[in-house]
Amino acid sequence: MKAIRSKAALLLTALTALATAGLAATAGVGTSFAADPADASRSAGPAEERAAAAGLEKVDDFGSNPGALSMYRYTPDGLPAKAPVVLVLHGCTQDAATYFEGAGWQKSADAGGFSVVAPQQEQSNNSNKCFNWFQAGDTDRGKGEALSIKQMVDRTVADLDADPSRVFVTGLSAGGAMTASMLAAYPDVFKGGAVVAGLPHGCANSVAEAFTCMNPGVSKSASAWGDLVRKGAPDHSGPRPKVSVWHGTGDTTVAPMNAEESVKQWTDVLGADQKADATEKLQGGTTRSDYQNADGDVVVRGYMVDGMPHGTPVKPDEDCGKAGKNFLDTICSTKHITADWGLGG
Repeated sequence: MKAIRSKAALLLTALTALATAGLAATAGVGTSFAADPADASRSAGPAEERAAAAGLEKVDDFGSNPGALSMYRYTPDGLPAKAPVVLVLHGCTQDAATYFEGAGWQKSADAGGFSVVAPQQEQSNNSNKCFNWFQAGDTDRGKGEALSIKQMVDRTVADLDADPSRVFVTGLSAGGAMTASMLAAYPDVFKGGAVVAGLPHGCANSVAEAFTCMNPGVSKSASAWGDLVRKGAPDHSGPRPKVSVWHGTGDTTVAPMNAEESVKQWTDVLGADQKADATEKLQGGTTRSDYQNADGDVVVRGYMVDGMPHGTPVKPDEDCGKAGKNFLDTICSTKHITADWGLGG
């Protein structure tokens, strides 16, 4: 198990404020977010029971697990060998089942023919179950939570005879920030990623820095941001994963500036400039911006949802997720994310 950190009290205070702010910021987009009895009953049971009810299997003994995370997995019936793998990383105060269900990943996996791995943070690591995206010991290659998540990929590829060349990762908020770090630390593992209401990799190395990064945000040059990614896997010389960045313009928890800085980071890493080559208006007040490399390939996509506060965009009336706290009825992000990756669903 991971050693208890010396700044545990500071983390408790800071992350409690973060979680409270994140939940408060979700009101007012497409639905009412007042708590209902169904939500209360779901949150009252053990995480493992909620996961089982959602169709997630708990997987033990997936490696040395230095980050002391839990692993849950969904495998569609009849999934063939060499199928893709998608990792989904929850936000603060959530668990694996909450994000898997809320963002609509089961239906997407069934339709698209891929397995889903849902890492889960534990309160023994972080009092509000946030992935520790602001600590190098949990985001560096071969360390902490990052290594635990990579070991989940290895276990799934072995168990399901999955395609190791088609592994993808996405996450919300703290899970979005950890997504960026996984793409930086393991470009040899992931083919693509989607950062939802997250932050650039390497923005913070402490709780205090994390709050500054979240709001108002930190500005760096594209090359400075890119260098932080390149340092994540300094010996890597192969292709890197394509990235999409999702954010609401009304997000007061993780400021929209972070989407702009993330686009700067990943365009620099992937050989594109910071001027969009094409833009398109989509559902729910969403603007999609495409950034191409020198070969004309779209390597970064930015999705900005007008007026949306902090959360993952869903579209329940299209059978895409469930509206609720941090799940905002605007557009089906899961459908667009999988389409960007070349997956069905």
